[in-house]
Amino acid sequence: MSVVATRTVEETFLQLKALIGEQHSDEELRRKAELAVEINRLKVERGAVILGHNYMGPALFLTVPDYTGDSFALCQRAAETDKDPIVFCGVKFMAETAKIINPDRTVLLPSLEAGCSLAASITAADVRELRRRYPGVPVVTYINTYADVKAECDVCCTSGNAARIVESLEADTVIFLPDEYLARNVARETGRHIIVPSLGVPPRADDTEIERVLIGWTGKCEVHEKFTVADIESVRQQYPDVVILAHPECSPEVVSASDFSGSTKAMIDYVRQVDAPRYLVLTECSMGDNIQAQNPDKSLLRLCSQRCPHMKEITLADTLASLRENRYVIEVPEAIRLRARRAVDRMLALG
Repeated sequence: MSVVATRTVEETFLQLKALIGEQHSDEELRRKAELAVEINRLKVERGAVILGHNYMGPALFLTVPDYTGDSFALCQRAAETDKDPIVFCGVKFMAETAKIINPDRTVLLPSLEAGCSLAASITAADVRELRRRYPGVPVVTYINTYADVKAECDVCCTSGNAARIVESLEADTVIFLPDEYLARNVARETGRHIIVPSLGVPPRADDTEIERVLIGWTGKCEVHEKFTVADIESVRQQYPDVVILAHPECSPEVVSASDFSGSTKAMIDYVRQVDAPRYLVLTECSMGDNIQAQNPDKSLLRLCSQRCPHMKEITLADTLASLRENRYVIEVPEAIRLRARRAVDRMLALG
């Protein structure tokens, strides 16, 4: 039994007070501690495992997940676990991925409102049409997509391994879906020409004749697309010694103006390992809160106007209800699951 699962309400309250006490009243922290302790008790009773994405709010992130991480790390944990049920504190496409890997286990998502603007930007029919327009071209699909889209692709990727996955295909032309900014950043990293066609516009005759092409899509994350170079310039003017880290879902201009770009795990590792006077992490704001809580000796600035409306739907109260009431059960049709599993397995094999 883990240490977290055996903490009392008072111990959990003191943990939260020490880590995030400046942001919350004692009364609120005690309520959160009570919820966390009951979640951990019920988790042990049911033999469950809780996976928590890096974007979860600090009170949840710091108290109840057995494993935390980015999409890729949690995908790996889902593949390794023998626990049942799997409670996924993230968004729907993540819970679907866990189900794809674990068809015989119950996968629970605490809130059905936890969707994703990026995942919603493309459909399986869109991928089939792209394949028709560009026959024989391999398709790489970002893990931030729903199961039916994964089923239409050759291999999945994450923001951390996208360039490596694209290069592993050894193809001059690759379709990369659905995040336009990530595609543009990968194209620059791999020395490719980027094309972002619209399905309403016929492809140019030379679309696949240019050497080393990446064919993208127009999807964007509603959080990362809002960060601007002007934001960076403003912060640098006030704090000239700041180190700025940007997620690859930010625009290429923002990534270029930053000091480092990487997945959420890579950004967390960077802050832990690199000494700097202060840091600004351009991604969902809760992750900055979590990094600060776990690295109290570091100085993190905030640019918190951007919070994911979907990630914040996952709360301690909903997580407890999910365990108590077995809600909400994630299902993936078997025909889709089998095809999506091949793409996910290929990603896991490539690392």
